[in-house]
Amino acid sequence: MITRTLGPGNVVVSALGLGCMGLSHGYGAAVDEAAGISLIRDAVDRGVTFFDTAQVYGPFTNEELVGKALAPVRDDVVIATKFGFSLPGDVDPTGTGLDSRPEHIRSTVEDSLRRLGVESIDLLYQHRVDPDVPVEEVAGAVKDLISDGKVKAFGLSEAGVDVIRRSHAVQPVTALQSEYSLFWREPEEAILPTLIELGIGFVPFSPLGKGFLTGRIEAGTTFAEGDVRAGLPRFTEAARAANQTVVDLLTAIASRAGVTNAQVALAWLLAQHSSIVPIPGTTKPHRLAENVGAVDVELSAQDLADLTAASDRLPAQPERYPEAMQKWINR
Repeated sequence: MITRTLGPGNVVVSALGLGCMGLSHGYGAAVDEAAGISLIRDAVDRGVTFFDTAQVYGPFTNEELVGKALAPVRDDVVIATKFGFSLPGDVDPTGTGLDSRPEHIRSTVEDSLRRLGVESIDLLYQHRVDPDVPVEEVAGAVKDLISDGKVKAFGLSEAGVDVIRRSHAVQPVTALQSEYSLFWREPEEAILPTLIELGIGFVPFSPLGKGFLTGRIEAGTTFAEGDVRAGLPRFTEAARAANQTVVDLLTAIASRAGVTNAQVALAWLLAQHSSIVPIPGTTKPHRLAENVGAVDVELSAQDLADLTAASDRLPAQPERYPEAMQKWINR
């Protein structure tokens, strides 16, 4: 596995990480603990050193799973987790579902350290920007945690350019996490240029368009109970039918190269900039092996250009989330 470096913190990770959310949360029933541990350790054996979780996944159970799975190799991996949502048992002070007050950050980070079974969190993201707490206070709280040795690097998730710059001025930001793929390229407009300018790494989640780019989701596909995609605007039957053209091109290029749609989609993403480290998630060992294999796929300049052009021609995309969730996105 080749490596890439994230941000001014010089956090060295595998070029492809593992998003662990789906093992516990978001795509139907959680896997049992033994299966989750086995998949995460299989990723380690395949050279993956970067693992992504969050307090709210489960909630809580995903951090515990990741901590147990990685305990034997703790010194060889980079674990990222996130704070920023009001959590079960908390009083939601603003009614927004968000809470990045410095005192909340400090208390929940202590809980994350315990659940993960670590002395220090390698990369700590603010999960969503809290409009009720100045970003300088958030960055300052994480800076204090870094000084205390409880956190090693600071990240942001779904933050806009202004928040990135203001946060970075207080505590250097190592990485920004947001959605980015052939299915959603909004970050190219302002986010990615800003990250490149400041030397901040970019960690795309849903790099396979929440599975759409794999070619295994069609217009008539139905989703299991608990699968978040059933309520997403871009996964209506009409939207899936309208976006099929880019999947068809992925299929053609993959067939010609003797690889899979997922590997082509990830290879395209990796080729966009050396600071990009995607974190595809899966619950299936054979899909993990498939995704990891993407780092060895070399697309021609023409293939890259054709894929970009096909994505450019997609119809205007609806928002990524329903209104109740969209309010948490900072632009």
